[in-house]
Amino acid sequence: MLLILGLLLLVLVEIQRSNDRRENEEMFGTKDFDLKVAEYNLSPKEIRTLEKLVRASKFENKDAVLNSSHLFEAAVSDFYEFRNVDNVRDETLEAVARLRDKLKFDAANPFSVIASTRQFNVGNRVDLLLDSGGAKLKHSEIVWRAEKEWGVSYDGSFGPASSFVGREVKVRWTRPEDAVYSTTIRVARCEPGILVLRHSCQLEKQQLRRWRREIVNFDVEAELPDGKKCTGLLYDLSAGGILIGLPVECASGQHIRIHFELPSFGPEDVEIEILRSLGQKNAEHPEFYSMTASFSGAFGWTQERVLQYIFELHKSKKG
Repeated sequence: MLLILGLLLLVLVEIQRSNDRRENEEMFGTKDFDLKVAEYNLSPKEIRTLEKLVRASKFENKDAVLNSSHLFEAAVSDFYEFRNVDNVRDETLEAVARLRDKLKFDAANPFSVIASTRQFNVGNRVDLLLDSGGAKLKHSEIVWRAEKEWGVSYDGSFGPASSFVGREVKVRWTRPEDAVYSTTIRVARCEPGILVLRHSCQLEKQQLRRWRREIVNFDVEAELPDGKKCTGLLYDLSAGGILIGLPVECASGQHIRIHFELPSFGPEDVEIEILRSLGQKNAEHPEFYSMTASFSGAFGWTQERVLQYIFELHKSKKG
């Protein structure tokens, strides 16, 4: 027993010495850190805050927090956990946010690695899954973002915002040509038209392959340029376009509008451009002309939901 207590004492002493060295001694990479800091034209407060992040982190190299957004967010998370983010002074929180912007470590930079919801930007569109089954799905937008919390729009369509306070919701955000990021977060409070969420560094990432196709069999309604409507089928679906079957043949380059239901995501209303007619090549539906088409016009929301649908589907198949 005495031997074990002695070993524990030695471990505690070494940890204390290590912490003292980190707090007081010059760290490895200090020269590189100073050179990089000078390039970003940081204020004295921002430099002091960056020093705090470094000292709170687990990195041996002082310049590690400047090398990638992932390492920066890891240091931020450690700092907020150590200090308790609710007790950190507002000016320090604001300095961290400015550092993220100046270092271009937020989601607006296509080369930044996403490791925290603090990197999401105001105006980013997200999906809120308000129940465990995903039946209550709300398309929302990030209204504001701070270091402690962030707010997403909510119009009350599934009940008053106050009814979700204290409950967990799943947030899902698509970064085009990168990945679908999702996390489960507890609703902290609400404001008029807004659900206020705490931040999360536990992001599930589903890598995107932009043109992956999924065989489907969805009913579709098409509105032709002359205003006439007809019904048909979607044969396959990808983030870039579709294979569609209609009772009328459309010429290449023709623009039509289609309406269909995307399972678990709801109705889609989007413009498409016919790329090529394949003739009546579907043996199961000889009454339809098969045509390839690409999404056209304002289709960002549809593209994001199609990507999410395909990857949720593949995830469920693997499970």
